[in-house]
Amino acid sequence: MSVKKIGVLATLGASIAWAFEPIFAKLSYVNADFLKTSAIRAIFVTLIALIYALITNKGSLKVNKKQLSILVYIAFAGTLFADLMYLFALTKIPVVNAVLIGHMQPIFIVLIGFFFLKEDKLTRFDYAGIAFMISAGILVTTKTLKNLSTLRLGTIYDLFALSATIAWATAGVAARKYLTKMNAGVVTFYRFLIASIVFLIYLISTSSVVISNIYQILTGIVVGAGYILYYEGLKRIKAAQSSALELAAPFFAALLGFFVLGELITVMQILGIFLLFVGVFFLSAREKTYP
Repeated sequence: MSVKKIGVLATLGASIAWAFEPIFAKLSYVNADFLKTSAIRAIFVTLIALIYALITNKGSLKVNKKQLSILVYIAFAGTLFADLMYLFALTKIPVVNAVLIGHMQPIFIVLIGFFFLKEDKLTRFDYAGIAFMISAGILVTTKTLKNLSTLRLGTIYDLFALSATIAWATAGVAARKYLTKMNAGVVTFYRFLIASIVFLIYLISTSSVVISNIYQILTGIVVGAGYILYYEGLKRIKAAQSSALELAAPFFAALLGFFVLGELITVMQILGIFLLFVGVFFLSAREKTYP
């Protein structure tokens, strides 16, 4: 099997795993809050990543000082802040809203590269892709023509999901710029180990070191598998191709939200998912034209 095919399959696997995450998280909220679920989730992701790293990286977990500093940033921005905002938003908004907003990362990755990293100029493909993805977000959060006509652009909780997306984008840029040569298990291990230490301090201080339900464990398992597959895929295919393949997640999450949680999807939200694909198509075209 070619390197590219492995990358494609790994990224699709990550997308499917991440589609299950919000479903399991919402099911876990029956008798646990988002903080406890976040903590148990981080601990199990750390364990899965440790096992994978030991198997695939000859038992080595070594990182240099520069890598460690980036990993600390990713842990705080991508896990302690972004994941918490996302899991909190899931207590208030439908799965399709949270997952689609979460997959608007390519917008912010392009903008961060342009404004802060000064990597290259924005092209017409960038502008088109960003416009389509913003339109997708508006359609999904407003849900109906009536809400759109009165400019009811979602709720404050959609903004929590958006803040998570921006933080994930910064973590993604950092990982792609400095950590692509690292073992996927090692990156995931340190990212969630650092977060787990903070969460454990919280659990111990509140005397709540307990697993409330199986869904907390399942959330950790699918997230751990998703991140490992994502990092493995990222090594083998282009970033824009990876972003495009990740869009399988909103589609699967919408289906799971309907069949498992009974969350209804409007025609405008379906159109929003379609526009998200169009937006990433333009960003992918930009990458092919301007490598």
